[in-house]
Amino acid sequence: MHTPLAGTQSGPATDPALDAWRQMNPKQQPSWAGTPEHARVLSELGTLPPLVFAGEVDVLKSRLAAAARGEAFLLQGGDCAETFSAATADRIQARVKTILQMAVVLTYGAQMPVIKMGRMAGQFAKPRSSDVETRGDVTLPAFRGDIVNGYDFTPESRAHNPQRMITAYNTSASTLNLIRAFTQGGFADLRSVHSWNQGFMANPAYHEYEQLAGEIDRAVHFMEACGADFEALKRAEFYAAHEALLLDYERALTRTDSRTGLPYDTSGHFLWIGERTRELDGAHVDFLSKVKNPIGVKLGPTTTGQDAIDLINKLDPEREPGRLTFITRMGAGKIREALPPIVQAVRDTGAQVVWVTDPMHGNTITSKNGYKTRRFEDVLDEVRGFFEVHRSLGTVPGGLHVEMTGDDVAECLGGSDPVVEEQFDSLYETVVDPRLNHAQSLELAFLVAEGLARR
Repeated sequence: MHTPLAGTQSGPATDPALDAWRQMNPKQQPSWAGTPEHARVLSELGTLPPLVFAGEVDVLKSRLAAAARGEAFLLQGGDCAETFSAATADRIQARVKTILQMAVVLTYGAQMPVIKMGRMAGQFAKPRSSDVETRGDVTLPAFRGDIVNGYDFTPESRAHNPQRMITAYNTSASTLNLIRAFTQGGFADLRSVHSWNQGFMANPAYHEYEQLAGEIDRAVHFMEACGADFEALKRAEFYAAHEALLLDYERALTRTDSRTGLPYDTSGHFLWIGERTRELDGAHVDFLSKVKNPIGVKLGPTTTGQDAIDLINKLDPEREPGRLTFITRMGAGKIREALPPIVQAVRDTGAQVVWVTDPMHGNTITSKNGYKTRRFEDVLDEVRGFFEVHRSLGTVPGGLHVEMTGDDVAECLGGSDPVVEEQFDSLYETVVDPRLNHAQSLELAFLVAEGLARR
């Protein structure tokens, strides 16, 4: 994680425009607003140190500008919904390790830098299609992520508790501390990451990737033989991202940068707006239009080209390089028809955004034994479709956004060493959406690398 001079960010930003969203009936918010405990928590959050710094955010924006030009590639990966209980050193290390492994493969395939970004240190809130959940004759509030309530189906667990925002802040702080230690202290050494990938290749199921793995191996040995400065290759920039869903939490962590006088949301480096909250006149778009972080927007298959242009005008009126990323989540069966008119409309305006594919959310199904799942082949097909569309239109496929874990879970079906439904009863762990496991994530990286090589 790159940490340049960051300026002083000592308190909440005071610009009244940052609070205009409060009058817009924000969607997907908990029921705690107006309570004394809620006010106390927000006051405490406003006095806490920033989780990230404006200088780091600005560096990321410059990296994303390169991705928009086709000079870098963005890899976003991590849990669907982080949990407090899973914020252990071993699990954080496993996620970081998997992203680093994927990045090495993608770097070789793309022959360009890969921006490494985790859905980590803040991805604690999830939008829901219903405010309540019913089991039998009992109806309780829906689980909205650990930052709001608990997963256990009891009245006590499901109550909306604003104190959880403090726990989310503290958990994010400890996660970021570990990420910085891992990525700056030698854990990210290219030679180590490459050796981990060799362990993956030891499984005969992945023999089709032997040629690419062999090329990477020869490249690493060549650099060693030439006396390449591996001190520079022992560290990695790593950025934290999450969906900016709980607006009072995001607002409380917004700080004014003393260098520029501009507001930054210091809860994370990169924030995105979900498909369910991206209304042009909505609260989420309004708030994030006011902060200087790079912003992402999820675009589903009902998005029109005009929708995309309107979002650009609202979120990036100055056409700032690296400011805006569109994360498309169409579904494998829809991407080849739904994506081209959107990309073409944006291209024809001259706007330069980062185009990223999220091949997970449009491909969710229910297994025969009742689990929410995704087929690895559908995930891969959406990625293929994403590259095909951009290749045909002469635009830049700039990144990949996946829900994944570094653990050996069984949540998504398929892969060369296939996960099958019978494994779900013992190895299904996610509390919201299914994730690619460690091996599936690496396999996807090898397959995307092949696409990047042909880009």
